[in-house]
Amino acid sequence: MTTQSYAAQSETSGLAPFAIDRREPRPDDVVIDIAYCGICHTDLHFVENDWGMTVYPVVPGHEIVGHVTAVGSEVTNFKVGDRVGVGCLVDSCRQCEPCQHGLEQYCTGGNVLTYNAEDRHDGSITFGGYSEKIVVSDRFVVSIPDALDLAAAAPLLCAGITTYSPLRHFGVKAGHKVGVIGMGGLGHMGIKLARAMGAEVTLFTRSADKAAEGERQGAHHVIVSSDESQMEAAAGHFDFLLDTVPVAHDLNPYIATLKHSGVHILVGMPEPLDPPVDGGALIFGRRSVAGSLIGGLPETQECLDFCAEHGITCDIEMLDIRKVNEAYERLKRGDVRYRFVIDMATLKAA
Repeated sequence: MTTQSYAAQSETSGLAPFAIDRREPRPDDVVIDIAYCGICHTDLHFVENDWGMTVYPVVPGHEIVGHVTAVGSEVTNFKVGDRVGVGCLVDSCRQCEPCQHGLEQYCTGGNVLTYNAEDRHDGSITFGGYSEKIVVSDRFVVSIPDALDLAAAAPLLCAGITTYSPLRHFGVKAGHKVGVIGMGGLGHMGIKLARAMGAEVTLFTRSADKAAEGERQGAHHVIVSSDESQMEAAAGHFDFLLDTVPVAHDLNPYIATLKHSGVHILVGMPEPLDPPVDGGALIFGRRSVAGSLIGGLPETQECLDFCAEHGITCDIEMLDIRKVNEAYERLKRGDVRYRFVIDMATLKAA
């Protein structure tokens, strides 16, 4: 199936209209008309080859929502017209221990990313959601509850599950004190989700100007992390820290705010720690530094259902796809509150 999309042809080309071929449906496939696709900072990294592994042309997009238009002969859990989503993965080995437990994000046999990855069946390179249609195995498709606004639900498939998964895995519940470090797309979702789980939530931000915004998102308290007196006053206070900052930063002042047995969870920084973590602060407080990726497919569905139950969506700015390159420049400046979502209807006018 020939499908219109937006693709980058090189690390300096920007994104422009590009026709791609989608496969004919396999027996377990779901064909989806894409209504909206969120923009993740990862999209920018791939388009500009920041990680040195982009295969061009690249069609980004892994926060995909839309409606089913056809299903393969073996599909029983989706039907034409269903509201559905596709997140960061479209396949995995399905055999390893993580896959057997619904943790496809940790597949040891090699999972398949929604774009810029090699299809396990035919070796083709996957194309993402900046396009009219996508064809995905039903195992990697989730249902979008009717209670969720479809466009605002799109970023839940990345920003939402990336923050939901560690909060759920580490057992955040009523009575816990959770600090959320950073106030971007991940941070504002972390605040909403931790509060809905019953935690007392504190935002850590370097800017005092973000205090009111943090409280608007649901934070009970705000600590300006550049204020040493505020940081010292918070010593030994938190059960968990959800760290959404995407660049290297000093963890040690934050670790000092953890209670004994507290956990500092990294979800935003895939780089080496700089400066090193003070081992004494961990040993003498039985504290931990942990990491978390996205969630597997069962947990992603659980996240969507939880958000529907609690009325949680991402704060979005709707985007005409013809403005996508301008949006990328704004993304570099941090000029978005908090996620761009492309209205794919604008692709037809591109």
